[in-house]
Amino acid sequence: MTHWSVCSSVLVQQEARAMIDSTAAPPLKRHIAAVIAGNALEFYDFLTFSYFAIYIGRAFFPASDPMTSLLTALATFGVGFATRPIGAVVIGGLGDRIGRKPATLLCFVMMGGAIIGLALTPSYASIGPAASVIVVLLRLVQGFALGGEVGPTTAILIEAAPPGRRGFYGALQGASQFASTFFAGVIGFVLTSTLAPDVFAAYGWRIAMLIGAAVVPVGVFLMRDLPETAPAQTSRPERRALLKSNTRVMLIGLAALGSATVGVYVLLFIPNYAMQILHVPAQSTFAATMLVGLCGAVFAPLAGVASDRYGRKPVMIALALATLVLIVPGFALLAHFRSWPALFAVAAILSSLHASGGSVVIMAIPEALPPAVRSGANATVYALAIAIFGGSAQYIIAWLVKHTGDVLAPAYYWSAASFIGLIAMMMFRESAPAGLKRRVGKP
Repeated sequence: MTHWSVCSSVLVQQEARAMIDSTAAPPLKRHIAAVIAGNALEFYDFLTFSYFAIYIGRAFFPASDPMTSLLTALATFGVGFATRPIGAVVIGGLGDRIGRKPATLLCFVMMGGAIIGLALTPSYASIGPAASVIVVLLRLVQGFALGGEVGPTTAILIEAAPPGRRGFYGALQGASQFASTFFAGVIGFVLTSTLAPDVFAAYGWRIAMLIGAAVVPVGVFLMRDLPETAPAQTSRPERRALLKSNTRVMLIGLAALGSATVGVYVLLFIPNYAMQILHVPAQSTFAATMLVGLCGAVFAPLAGVASDRYGRKPVMIALALATLVLIVPGFALLAHFRSWPALFAVAAILSSLHASGGSVVIMAIPEALPPAVRSGANATVYALAIAIFGGSAQYIIAWLVKHTGDVLAPAYYWSAASFIGLIAMMMFRESAPAGLKRRVGKP
């Protein structure tokens, strides 16, 4: 029996055990829709800080130099990533021990409370340094909640998927994240188009945050009867043994996700990059944010479908390679023309490719993990990758632009990360049933 036959057999046995252990009815489409909507909302609440970093910097971290104020705000944005691994271990582990549903609901409520707090915190001009401290603390809460959320929600999507459609269902995790980007872009575009610049700088961005918080009760209502997909509990020694035996999967996943998250946060930095450095109008930059989100939300599920048919590995590698080839030329085009058509073209192409490949990566890693540790292990790997690489990405590229004067610095940084991710994907073992069958020569 070949190595790939053994790998396929182990995966089948793990999933069979999960199906036997689970006594709950499979989730309905409305349950899956609720999970996707809740996930999108959590990412919207977390990422709005990045979209409005310029205005948040002025409100809570005033400085004589606008770039210094932006860097301080981006550093605070990165603080939220420090608690994501802690949330992953604590809440992601709860998803394995007490169930996916309670862990998901806990994260959802915590994120809603934190975004309300951020929106209502008085400015530095009103309460002084206390404003900065409050903002940092609330970012830590947001990071803790989002760190724990990815594990149980991705597990639900994978475990609820019909046979042969895990790629599509799992890719909805990445698609929902980009849907939140689209939604944030719509809100930012509408607000910047209807409010005077000084009014938007004063409280328009607060309205955007409160809009996200307003739908928290709706999400809780929709998930109230979400069926449980987690398998029966296993002992702590068993979970430790499973984690140890899957160390290789987690390390490769850390590298692949680290690369993917750098790309995501470079894409999400484009509005601030275009506005602050290339001096593109604010309305155009938020329209570009909408385009990034729309392309990611549309093409990520299509990549998931392709991975169901052809396997996770070839789809990931092809999309990662195409992204790597186009990063530097895309940013060079944007820096040369400094116009909204160039901004839209670069945002659309790079986000379509990167979101598609990244969404397959996000679902392929938990798919390759045993169900008994899927929520906690996946959440931890994801949170570590985000904390190490994502939390620092926007600060690093802003710092590089400021100190080197090279407007292509974001492209160089992303390209280096993309190359590392490509190597990791080449080391990944195929986890899709279709891909496994081809590797072992089955009909």
